Amino acid sequence: MTVLRSSPAISLLLSASLFGMAMVGASALPAPVHAQQVRGLPDFTDLVDQVGPSVVNIRTLERAAAEGGSSTDEQMLEFFRRFGIPVPPGAVPRGPRQDRGGSGEEAQPRGVGSGFILSSDGLIMTNAHVVDGADELVVTLPDKREFKAKLVGADKRTDVAVVKIEASGLSAVRIGDVNRLKVGEWVMAIGSPFGLENTVTAGIVSAKKRDTGDFLPFIQTDVAINPGNSGGPLINMRGEVVGINSQIYSRSGGFQGISFAIPIDEAVRVSDQLRSSGRVTRGRIGVQIGQVSKEVAESIGLGQARGALVNAVEANSPAAKAGLEPGDVILKFDGRDIERSVDLPRIVANTKPGNRSSMTVFRRGTQRDMSVTVAELEPERSDRRAATPEVKPPAASSLPSLGLTVADLTATEKKDLNVKAGVRVDSAEGAAARAGLREGDVIVAVANTEVGSVKELDAVLAKLDKSKPVNVLFRRGEWAQYAVIRPQR
Repeated sequence: MTVLRSSPAISLLLSASLFGMAMVGASALPAPVHAQQVRGLPDFTDLVDQVGPSVVNIRTLERAAAEGGSSTDEQMLEFFRRFGIPVPPGAVPRGPRQDRGGSGEEAQPRGVGSGFILSSDGLIMTNAHVVDGADELVVTLPDKREFKAKLVGADKRTDVAVVKIEASGLSAVRIGDVNRLKVGEWVMAIGSPFGLENTVTAGIVSAKKRDTGDFLPFIQTDVAINPGNSGGPLINMRGEVVGINSQIYSRSGGFQGISFAIPIDEAVRVSDQLRSSGRVTRGRIGVQIGQVSKEVAESIGLGQARGALVNAVEANSPAAKAGLEPGDVILKFDGRDIERSVDLPRIVANTKPGNRSSMTVFRRGTQRDMSVTVAELEPERSDRRAATPEVKPPAASSLPSLGLTVADLTATEKKDLNVKAGVRVDSAEGAAARAGLREGDVIVAVANTEVGSVKELDAVLAKLDKSKPVNVLFRRGEWAQYAVIRPQR
């Protein structure tokens, strides 16, 4: 048998080659994770000890006729009310209320929620929907002491309420900085889900500035929140309250992995006003707004999709007096950029009524600076009745390339719509229909050019490239919006 022996030089080369291959293979593999880089799950025990004594249970009672029907478990009533589930017939007394204090009345459970202590002398923050409609409030502390509470004030728009109990030496929470809160960081909730007091759940921040309401950018988490948790605190790992647990996204009525909390800075701003005056004062300028789409932004020359599109301007409102028009895009308010339409109502609402505020507005291709005197936000009013329609005159022009048939406005139509000029759409087909236009709409501008009549509209269109899309600003009732018509080919 022949044995092959390698020389020392060959062995050295072979060893070097094997070493190089090993290094190449090692470089292709992910770097090993060092032990010190691995983080364990957080321990919430210290947070529970620290914040637990500041979290309370809130029971609401209502007075109703004793023989008015059978009562239902208070946690289930909260479940039904909070999540829009119809209450079973007979579950709640339906008879007319008697005068308070009458012999035929007794306090019956209405709902259950949570809250947390703001000050050592008994101020407690919770959700407005927890205390809404209650005749009596009973607060239970973690040490099982019970107090009747007095409602200081509630604000339904932000779902924030403040109640007061006569006590002293209570353990108050520490308020955190929402701006330091990061997506992905651990947070904890303490509350009374289904009436189970002092229940602790934990998770992470899933998103910030989630838009589910006009005046609040919510904190989204995956912390388990259920009926009864409402009004309880959302706590960061420093033991600070960063939010009030308020809503869940659910198709079943129970927790499904998505919950929302009111940012504590917004809640404190509201609570300060409730404590000082019992109500919240907000600013308004009298506009209805919409989002600016990317397509519209590009077609009108705005470029980036930003700002708040003015759909309608209330008559005699601060916006009307300032000269705002439907179709304007508000880019800045009091020097603050309006990145999304939802930013505007929040900024305006937080502006003191009577303040003279600056605005940067984009109108038909150019920016202009304006000022407006902010008024106080009033309760919502019902929509005005539509004006009695007139008999339409014959169509004055047909624009087959756009799928439009249009006519001049009558004097009455101009007055009813509060417009100086424009043309009425008598029919919209093809490209115009696909863009969203329909019979009865009023076109007020085309390609960033105001049109006062059919003749002016024809003149504008004659100068455009008929093969390219064209932006159209139109009114539908009191609302204005943009459409981008792509000509038929």
